[in-house]
Amino acid sequence: MTTTVMTAGTIVVTGAGRGLGRSIAQRLCSDGHRVVIAERDPDTARAATRDLVSAGHDVTAVVTDIADLGSVRALADRLESDGERVTGLVNNAAIADGVGGDTFFELADDEFGRLTDVNVRGTWAVTKYLWPLLSASQGAIVNIASDVALYGSPRLVHYVSSKAAVIGMTRSMARDAGPHGVRVNAVAPGLTRVEATESVPDERYRTYAEGRALKREQTPGDVAGVVRFLLSDDAAFVTGQTIVVDGGFIFR
Repeated sequence: MTTTVMTAGTIVVTGAGRGLGRSIAQRLCSDGHRVVIAERDPDTARAATRDLVSAGHDVTAVVTDIADLGSVRALADRLESDGERVTGLVNNAAIADGVGGDTFFELADDEFGRLTDVNVRGTWAVTKYLWPLLSASQGAIVNIASDVALYGSPRLVHYVSSKAAVIGMTRSMARDAGPHGVRVNAVAPGLTRVEATESVPDERYRTYAEGRALKREQTPGDVAGVVRFLLSDDAAFVTGQTIVVDGGFIFR
């Protein structure tokens, strides 16, 4: 089946300098969208932009730290001043370290807040400050959650909690945004080998490999395709939903 894409506009992808975010950005570029890479690290942002532009895509980068409200406001101001017609937002940026680390009763006091400031408050902040542009275009928003929120992965309580919050936030946002014609959905990927998961213990990869119904390793492209669908007109009547993309590790 051929997915019908939205009228090409600008889609903002946070954390798109590498890994899953970059794969999502590349897939959206292939549909003819202009993509804004909102990435914290300047060197990573420049490298991703250079590679995508050299491939003939319309891409620009805005250095953005989603944990810093001033940085998020600057992103929104830049997009507005540049006259960008923002038709989509992919909230991909997140901290994903600490997998297989401390139990909840061993976790350092400051670790919980460190993750939630980025994964939860950062996701909310970007969506809030880009809302005037998204509502003007009746665009679509995709939040990247994780299947760990449904599985309840051990020794990962701060990350699991943050991604469960993203799923709940998606539902609430969808109800707020619906009267304005804006859709909000989430994608919950399984464990995917990208730069952000390089520190994940081999034992966790084995758990996924043995538990998946589909017996192959997950790729960033598996997730990018579903994000593309949720931003497309084929998903025009889908909102408030979380699609699990993990090869059948979690059934719900």
